[in-house]
Amino acid sequence: QLQLVESGGGLVQPGGSLRLSCQVSGFSLDYGVIAWFRQPPGKEREGVSCIRTNDDTAYYRDSVKGRFTMSRDNAKNTVYLQMNSLKPEDTAAYYCAADGQLVFRNCLNILYDYWGQGTQVTVSS
Repeated sequence: QLQLVESGGGLVQPGGSLRLSCQVSGFSLDYGVIAWFRQPPGKEREGVSCIRTNDDTAYYRDSVKGRFTMSRDNAKNTVYLQMNSLKPEDTAAYYCAADGQLVFRNCLNILYDYWGQGTQVTVSS
């Protein structure tokens, strides 16, 4: 059974860092696409970052470029989101998502079948 479990969220001051983890079971990180999404309070869910496993291409939303880095450890079947220089507008519930489809375009613009339960990130002084 496929399962995605996020961890690493919390309260951090502006300018601080957090690393989110997504432990994946029942799904190989050698195939498909995997992504991080977030849903700020009162807003729609938005794509943050994704990786196409067929060619290791990563995509980021413009507002996090240069601050966030997505990576994966296939041996541990874990995906990470390193978030630096955090801003109050990064406050959101962060979700890990996965899908088995082969993608040759921006993987933030596809539908994902599998989702984790989310982890809350709050950036505040």
